[in-house]
Amino acid sequence: MNSAIRSSRRTRHLGQIAAVATAAALVLTACGSDDSGGGSGGGGGGGDNGASLDLPDLSGETLEVAAVWTGAEQSNFMAAIADFEEQTGAKVSFVPTGDNLSTFIGQKIDGGAAPDVAIVAQVGVVHEFADKGWLAPVGALAEEQLAENYDAGWRDLGAYEGEQYGVYVKAANKSLVWYNNTAFTNAGVEPPTTWDEFVATAGTVSDSGVDPVSVGGADGWTLTDWFENIYLSQAGPELYDQLAAHEIPWTDESVTEALTTLGELFGQERLLAGGSAGALRTDFPTSVTQTFADLEAPSAAMVYEGDFVASVISDSTDAVVGEDALVFPFPAVGDDSPVVSGGDVAVALSPDTGEATEAQEALMAFLASTDAAATWAGQGGFLSPNKALGFDAYPDDVQREIAEALISAGDDFRFDMSDLAPAAFGGTTGQGMWQALQDFLRDPEDIEGVQEYLESQAAAAYGD
Repeated sequence: MNSAIRSSRRTRHLGQIAAVATAAALVLTACGSDDSGGGSGGGGGGGDNGASLDLPDLSGETLEVAAVWTGAEQSNFMAAIADFEEQTGAKVSFVPTGDNLSTFIGQKIDGGAAPDVAIVAQVGVVHEFADKGWLAPVGALAEEQLAENYDAGWRDLGAYEGEQYGVYVKAANKSLVWYNNTAFTNAGVEPPTTWDEFVATAGTVSDSGVDPVSVGGADGWTLTDWFENIYLSQAGPELYDQLAAHEIPWTDESVTEALTTLGELFGQERLLAGGSAGALRTDFPTSVTQTFADLEAPSAAMVYEGDFVASVISDSTDAVVGEDALVFPFPAVGDDSPVVSGGDVAVALSPDTGEATEAQEALMAFLASTDAAATWAGQGGFLSPNKALGFDAYPDDVQREIAEALISAGDDFRFDMSDLAPAAFGGTTGQGMWQALQDFLRDPEDIEGVQEYLESQAAAAYGD
């Protein structure tokens, strides 16, 4: 495809991302309280660089950070941490936790070797850690950075019972579908805007000889994201909030309808790369690479997941984001396309005293600063909730547009439902939502059985 056509298509889709994401976000109920001192208003990227940060000399200090990240995500994070080490003289090591972070942290604490900082994806896990007395407040230096650089919604997500325990270091727009430009061109299709169009487009791509949709079903969290986007668009924000809080049961008709809709994709073997069995063997990174590793003869045409897909594309393939790899908003099932946000929050672990050390407080403050966000953003595949970060910190137009849409939403967004739930239900391998939706991918006709399992697991996790 010539560069002029590529440029035209890229421009059209970037505008579509921003328009849909911003419009959808504006109709959602604010997650945080009003904040007369901040105000988003697209203020992110203003170039003021946020609050100044004067870090202490920590020469001789060592810190350990625990997170689920591996590969490019881990490397990009450590590139930002290198700045902290240079500024303070401290040394920081990284330990991967595996998917069951809460179990890993519990075992480390029981053994008397708690990491200094953990980076957690689930709000529910932060609350559980705080209830167990494992966390220390972020400290005055980090509070200053948060007040200057973050809207109230993101600050509130990191707080619990009046204490600020967390700094959201990484955000995610989890309502994006990435596609191989060549596969779409060869099939003669355009990005769909509705769910019906999406399923029809997948069928046309299949007819062209390419498996349409790559699903990372070996990682249960990807399947929860599929469900959440469909549920938010189809059932609406009010029911989404009620289900997230387990105020309505998982046997509710609205859940039946969402699973039925998802089954229109999962129930057609020809629409999934490798069929359902192949999808269940495919982890998230592979779901991306098999879509973009071979641009002329891809193993799949599309992969659904958040903005962080870009880092896998850049790290593991030769595809160019914005040219070979393009993106469109998750298709509307109801009246509007959904906008589901996620994020990773840093917390300081102090199970013995409940107080952070000077080194822990300094690292938490650094993670809330534009210094950390700017270096991290430049690596690609990263989206920051830091509204003081200039958009020019992002490496390409696609990521800049996604970042602008997030910041322009201010406090108005819906957070990932599984991450709001207790870890036993929303974030643990082999149980809860992860297991239920893997079972559903394996047998999309057993909607009733999946719902009954979800409700029994939710009732136990929420203590109903």
